[in-house]
Amino acid sequence: MIRIKLAELLGRKRWKQADLARATGIRPSTINDLYHEIADRVNLEHLDLICEALGCELDELIVREPNSEPHTKTRTGSSTHTKK
Repeated sequence: MIRIKLAELLGRKRWKQADLARATGIRPSTINDLYHEIADRVNLEHLDLICEALGCELDELIVREPNSEPHTKTRTGSSTHTKK
């Protein structure tokens, strides 16, 4: 599972979502989706702007945590992605 740790980073800096939107020029609704981890897609330029504004590295903003159940099936050495 991919986690977006924007809420944690904003909390450490004591910024509101609106502060980040103003600093980056990213739409507030996009910031909100990232903050609440409901974004389906992420724009690479947005990630760069957020990291620059917050003074963080990408691996502090986005992390991968193991899934409770695997989403892939292994078939004779290869993996096939399945959607749930």
